[in-house]
Amino acid sequence: MVSAVFHSPLENPALPSPTVPLREPKPAMKTVAANAPVAAVAVDRAAATRQAFDWRALWLKILPPVFGIGLLVGIWAIVAMKTGSGFPTPVETFRQAIEVFGDPFYQKGPNDQGIGWNVLLSLQRVALGFGMAAAVGIPLGFRIGRFTFLSRMFNPLISLLRPVSPLAWLPIGLLVFKGANPAAIWTIFICSIWPMIINTAVGVQRVPSDYMNVARVLNLSEWKIVTRILFPAVLPYMLTGVRLAVGTAWLVIVAAEMLTGGVGIGFWVWDEWNNLNVKNIIIAIFTIGMVGLILEFALIKLATAFTFEEVKS
Repeated sequence: MVSAVFHSPLENPALPSPTVPLREPKPAMKTVAANAPVAAVAVDRAAATRQAFDWRALWLKILPPVFGIGLLVGIWAIVAMKTGSGFPTPVETFRQAIEVFGDPFYQKGPNDQGIGWNVLLSLQRVALGFGMAAAVGIPLGFRIGRFTFLSRMFNPLISLLRPVSPLAWLPIGLLVFKGANPAAIWTIFICSIWPMIINTAVGVQRVPSDYMNVARVLNLSEWKIVTRILFPAVLPYMLTGVRLAVGTAWLVIVAAEMLTGGVGIGFWVWDEWNNLNVKNIIIAIFTIGMVGLILEFALIKLATAFTFEEVKS
């Protein structure tokens, strides 16, 4: 008898092994398995962000200004109570401010206009006087800083005229220009020119000598030296002078308009004083401060955008 012996494919490699189809996982299971690490990482990042948020730093930024404004309002309220009915309270001034800014651009005559028109006309005078000061002061600052002879020539004049009060120049403007509006613009011009001259000249003098030596080796013209070397290096100093000049001009225009009359925020303050309207005077004070703050903030941002820090290796 012949006994039949059966071998499994694993026991006998000579025999062909049956083909077993592989079962693939379901697509949904694959998506969940693939996205599980990403979801875990996102959850970890969100938790880390919540833990990393510094609430203490946020409160330190918010609370001091709030306390400062509260202190001002508190002192204001105490002064109003002590002085009686002549000095308005913060609540009364706030109600009056709502009425004033409800229609800031009304016109009832040449000298009876809303606070918006007065602010715009004052800004127009500042822009004209400041623009002329920049057109004269910045190029003159480049020349004074560039050439030693001009520096020694103009330094005594600048030292003599810069400390003079800007309002002292107002009678000169009235005498020469025969008008209140050009005299106010002249006052803005003369008080704005000094910071731009001084800061621009200092910036030119602080340009590294290596830059100028390279310019001499390359035999660059004076125009290329100014535009390619001096201007980029002096720009932060120049913008600082511009910022200081704008702040000074906005301070001076209020006093100049009080003396010259016409239309403007300074004249509006004086006119309200003649009418014994103290609430409008306080509103004008806060308006002048806010406009100056906006101008200062805009120029600081402009100066920061063009200020480059050296990268330390």
